[in-house]
Amino acid sequence: MPLISRYIAFFLLLTAFTFAHGQAGDWATPAEKSDYKTTPTYEETMAYIERVAAAAAGQVKVEAFGKTGEGRTLNIVIVSKDGLFDPAALHAAKRPILLVQNSIHAGEMDGKDSCLALLRDMVITKTDAKLMERAVFVFIPVYNIDGHERRSEFNRINQNGPQVMGWRGNGSNLNLNRDYLKADAPETRAFMAMFHRWLPDFFVDDHVTDGADYQYDVTFTIDDTPDVAPGTAQWIRSSVTPYLEKFVDDHGHLASPTYVNLVDDTNPAKGLSFNADPPRFSTGYMILEDRPGMLVELHMLKDYKTRVTGNYEVLRGLLEVINRDADQLIELNRKADDAASKLGAHPLANTQFPLTIDWDGQTTTPFLFHGYKYTRELSAVSGTMWVQYSHTPVDMSLPFQTGAKVTASVAPPAAYIIPPQWTHVIDVLAAHQVEMKRTSADWTGEVEGYRCRGMQWQGPPFEGRHPIFAGEGAGSQPGKFGECVIETHSVTFPKGSAVVELNQRLSKVAIQWLEPIAPDSAMRWGFFDPTFEQREYGEFYVLEKLGREMMEKDPKLKAEFESKIESDTQFAGNPFARLEFFYDHSPWYPANKVGEYPVGRLLKLDGVPLE
Repeated sequence: MPLISRYIAFFLLLTAFTFAHGQAGDWATPAEKSDYKTTPTYEETMAYIERVAAAAAGQVKVEAFGKTGEGRTLNIVIVSKDGLFDPAALHAAKRPILLVQNSIHAGEMDGKDSCLALLRDMVITKTDAKLMERAVFVFIPVYNIDGHERRSEFNRINQNGPQVMGWRGNGSNLNLNRDYLKADAPETRAFMAMFHRWLPDFFVDDHVTDGADYQYDVTFTIDDTPDVAPGTAQWIRSSVTPYLEKFVDDHGHLASPTYVNLVDDTNPAKGLSFNADPPRFSTGYMILEDRPGMLVELHMLKDYKTRVTGNYEVLRGLLEVINRDADQLIELNRKADDAASKLGAHPLANTQFPLTIDWDGQTTTPFLFHGYKYTRELSAVSGTMWVQYSHTPVDMSLPFQTGAKVTASVAPPAAYIIPPQWTHVIDVLAAHQVEMKRTSADWTGEVEGYRCRGMQWQGPPFEGRHPIFAGEGAGSQPGKFGECVIETHSVTFPKGSAVVELNQRLSKVAIQWLEPIAPDSAMRWGFFDPTFEQREYGEFYVLEKLGREMMEKDPKLKAEFESKIESDTQFAGNPFARLEFFYDHSPWYPANKVGEYPVGRLLKLDGVPLE
């Protein structure tokens, strides 16, 4: 072959190779074009997606699903091999749907850039076209768009690139990954409508870590705790997690099949802590939806190219699993939905529904941890132990808290009934598309209810509220839940009260929202705070007279009052508390209302007038 022909042949081969690996000319993603020094704006991101969609021969569709607080359009991108984009038709054809969410914390945008590359390689270069064999790939390029556009080089002190990045909170400075159950943000409510329209078979939430330094560049976790459907949990443990770990490792990265969260940030030797997600988080909410949910956490101190390509590989591996196990995944989800729709079928059987999961306090499993050598010393700056990580790799066996136990549970009723005046509580259920009926007339009947007391609300705000639980971060003043005692009594519910039957797929959402002790219940988030406020009271001069009259008529009450003065110095020195003692023991005290939870638990629906 002549020399010039050899050069031409070599050039054509090199061009084909480059194109096949997704770097061909104009199809390089914006991050690739900058050699991963920058990440595109939302406008630039959508412009690239639209270009791909226009060239993809009908295999890509962009679909709007709502607006952010600042008015930007939220979009999903759908990738389907044959141009079928109707979710009902896709489910009927048994085509499993993967939904990937990116940039909920908008400084952690790695998943966005990996999805752009994966999109291109599925429909343009075709190197990953096989991933569309059965699966339908749906992704949110940027969920927290308002935070994404609040760009700065100073937004993420812990993170190694890109040059500028987005902000953690949305336009109202809410953390959207604490909003899944309470649904305060417009983005959350738009997400719920979109999610239930598509009802994906598997969900992924892409993030970047904070925390310790170690060798892994990709960490991921898929919930398989006791609140996950047993068949789904077994599939995750035995098939999905091992496959993904090996796949990522085989493709040039290092994966940890658990989110690395140290028991003690100042002493890594104490090991890794137990992970359980309450439903304020995206993956915790997926447990209520009975869908597998994977949290991806790229390591913050790895360079941006390593992180983006690592995210690319874990998504590619997951799509392989979903294509391989398509029928099994669809059947597991069907069985989980069926079980959820029967939770209220036998309210007297005392079947317990798990509300909270925690470590059992004993069980640990040795975990071969790929870390870095480190030193510990007492810091003159912080006054506590200071961990300094080297970049010298070291493998160590660490205890990993693995034993899970149910720490709170409840026997589900047949239904809940909510008085119509609690509109903001009912609106949240409606946003989640929980099915409800309304009473057609006033109804009086025996219901189970709670009387709650001893609540203490968190001092500093957390996600725009003062909840009855500890927040996050330094300086959080913990809340205290107190106790709720269940009792049966006769209650009148007005016409238009909302009745939530637990014979539906979303029964778990209703239970977690309406059971007071649940970790993200409406009560814990402050939606029922007025029930703890005493509205009527007595003036001092009125109570002075009342106290004397009550002691004269009731010697036992007089003895109780005098005993309390002798035994409780704080009470004795508080004039208001001394007078309030008599008000609290009088017929005027609203004992039947303060702390009375207004939601009723119905063990049967007989006689309840429903529209």
